[in-house]
Amino acid sequence: MDLPEFRTWVFFYLISSVALLWAAFLSAQGLMLWMSVLLVLLVIGTNCVLVLAELRKYAKKREIMKRLSAIEPAASDDPVTSMFGQK
Repeated sequence: MDLPEFRTWVFFYLISSVALLWAAFLSAQGLMLWMSVLLVLLVIGTNCVLVLAELRKYAKKREIMKRLSAIEPAASDDPVTSMFGQK
């Protein structure tokens, strides 16, 4: 995970924790229980969707790297590589 992606995740989890604390406050007061349940479900659902999207992106990147590593190098009859003795 790159540093800009890490900063985005930190920001997301800070916002999520504020939403969960607000939901806990609402449920402790006994006010708007539907709002607290909605906030909890929204945070959990968004978290699951984002984590699954990140896993799919990682798997796609890994598949591309695997496919690129399977490409064979240039043939040895290439005049440039044979001139420098590289194989």
